[in-house]
Amino acid sequence: MNHKIIFEGAELAGKSWLMSQVYDYLEPKYNQEGILLNGCHWFNCDVGIYGTEYGKPVIKSYLDIFTTLRRKNLLIEKFFISDIVYNRLHRKINIDYFNTEQRLQELDFRIILIKFPEDEELLKKRIQDRLKLYPQYERILHNPKWYINQQREYLKELEKTTIPNLIIETNQLPDYSLVNKILRWIGEK
Repeated sequence: MNHKIIFEGAELAGKSWLMSQVYDYLEPKYNQEGILLNGCHWFNCDVGIYGTEYGKPVIKSYLDIFTTLRRKNLLIEKFFISDIVYNRLHRKINIDYFNTEQRLQELDFRIILIKFPEDEELLKKRIQDRLKLYPQYERILHNPKWYINQQREYLKELEKTTIPNLIIETNQLPDYSLVNKILRWIGEK
C-alpha cells in the first residue's frame, strides 16, 4: 500500500515532529533495498515560496514529481492550502487550485491538518522553542494572535477541499498517541 499524505497547518502546529514520526514508521517498513532511504519520501515544499508569485508554478512542478513517484510513499510538508493561506494573508490575493485538487485526488492523496489549541501562552512557548532551533525565524516572527488567525484560515480552506482529510490537534508534543491515530487513519495499524 502506498501512502501520499499532505501535512498542512499553521506555523507552530507541530507538523514536522508528527511527519518525522510517520516517516520513521513508513520508511523502514517499505524500504526494499536497505541501501537508500527509499521506503518513503519527505518533501518540505514551502521554504519561502508559498505566498509569492512562484507558489503556483512550483506546485505544478511538484505535481509532476509526485506523478513520477506515484507508486511511492510520499509525505508533503505544506502544499496548495498553504499557498492559498499565505497569499491571502500576505498579499491579499485569492488563489484557485481546483485543477491541482483534481490531480491530487487522481494520485490518491490525503490531507492531515495539524492544529494547536487557541492558547496564546502555549504559542508563546512554541515560539521560544522555534527560536532556539531556528534563530533566523525571528525575521518572520508574529504574535500569537496572528498564528491563531492563520490557523483559522487553514481550517476554512480544509472545509472546501474534497480530498479526504483528518484534523489532528497537538496539545503537547511529543504525543505518540497522535502518531498512532494517523497510522490507524491511513490503514497501517
